[in-house]
Amino acid sequence: MTQRTGTRLAGLMVLAAACAVPSCRKAPSPTPERQGGSGELSGELVIFHAGSLSVPFRKVSEQFMKRHPKVRVKAEAAGSRDAARKVSDLGRACDVLGSADYKVVENLLMPDHAKFNIRFATNEVALVYTKRSAQADKVNADNWHEVLLRDKVRFGRADPDRDPCGYRTVMLFQLAEKHYKLPGLAKRLAEKDAQRFIRPKETELLALLEAGEIDYLFIYRSVGIQHHLKVLRLPDEVNLRNATMSALYRTAKVQVTGKKPGEFIARTGEAIVYSVTVPTRCTNRPAAEAYVGFLLSDEGRRILSDCGQGLVHPAVADGWQAVPESLRPYCTRK
Repeated sequence: MTQRTGTRLAGLMVLAAACAVPSCRKAPSPTPERQGGSGELSGELVIFHAGSLSVPFRKVSEQFMKRHPKVRVKAEAAGSRDAARKVSDLGRACDVLGSADYKVVENLLMPDHAKFNIRFATNEVALVYTKRSAQADKVNADNWHEVLLRDKVRFGRADPDRDPCGYRTVMLFQLAEKHYKLPGLAKRLAEKDAQRFIRPKETELLALLEAGEIDYLFIYRSVGIQHHLKVLRLPDEVNLRNATMSALYRTAKVQVTGKKPGEFIARTGEAIVYSVTVPTRCTNRPAAEAYVGFLLSDEGRRILSDCGQGLVHPAVADGWQAVPESLRPYCTRK
């Protein structure tokens, strides 16, 4: 068994134990008819979502349950790839799945476990820190890589095989090497502190940052804003934010584990896009469709924006033929 395969199988065992474009069309506001009417929907609504969606999805869920008091939202945060594997590998039923990378749904769930995939939000990878972090008063967009490579400076990142932010961080290292014209920089950053400060999802490192165990953390800008951390925005050439830089981003490549043990997928850099779907094993489809509709509505998008999340204008759906009629007013076909 290779080390990468062993890591993936170990991750699944942990999961099993724990689980027991263009256009600016305005999204329609949710109506009682489209949403099913307050009090009409009921039952448990199970949501698996990326860790970086914890705050916005919690706020969306609070408003959704006010509209539908008989619905009980049960949300589970995980790295997006782990969230998808709860469905594909562990066979767990899920009503709504929100991923920090639309490719996770495309590669791990479609077509067997999901029939459509709606791209709804954007983000960027940033370097976050606190006022107590080493060199906090000196770090900037020009010297951050020099600061991170200093002996007494510690930084964390997510596991590339389990969380999109993990492989996007490795891509960022590669892009930084090109941007700053420093041969070998990507390797040096990737090897710094080896596996010591790598976790299944980047949000798990927030506690280490706030406790001073690490000085810096690669994480989505929206999460840094939500947790009131110092956020260093990196150049668009490296942060995977700017869709017009797709050709540059595509020069970054990372191998991650595939659907089966021993199988690998080559992930190529591109601008960050989040997606949402209703898996085929959904057990509360009316509530699931209503929830996604609310998420994509003007009110839902306002919540996302207030949480520092960028938006796809309008949302774009892959697998249009399978998109429920109730959700089509909120998105356009790819």
